Amino acid sequence: MSAPRLEERFIHLGLGAKAVEEPPFAGMEWYEGYGARHAADGAEGRLVSQYTFTEDWTAWEMHPAGDEVVICTHGAMVLVQELAGGSLAETPLAAGEYAINPAGVWHTADVSGSATAIFITAGEGTQHRPR
Repeated sequence: MSAPRLEERFIHLGLGAKAVEEPPFAGMEWYEGYGARHAADGAEGRLVSQYTFTEDWTAWEMHPAGDEVVICTHGAMVLVQELAGGSLAETPLAAGEYAINPAGVWHTADVSGSATAIFITAGEGTQHRPR
């Protein structure tokens, strides 16, 4: 038996220090089911996911319920955060480095080449907007 791959089967960290293996990721509609499955955990629930990117993100996102940790595990990326007043902060990340997206801060990423990152996200109420 082989172990699950994080890029295919995310993990929910919930109340009572529970770790729950999620169904296979199947696109953006997957998140609606995730929200329904773990609504009782509210703002304390965290989604652990992994993605590989080969181009800049095409959208901004924001997590109002809590901070998000972004850990670059391969390649390099630049995390872009929109600060109060509209100014932008850019944080370059190489493999082994991390950044924190504070609750309520809009963020996106630029990727030249390829980058893989693990995200630990307070996903309740996540919002998206075009870049």
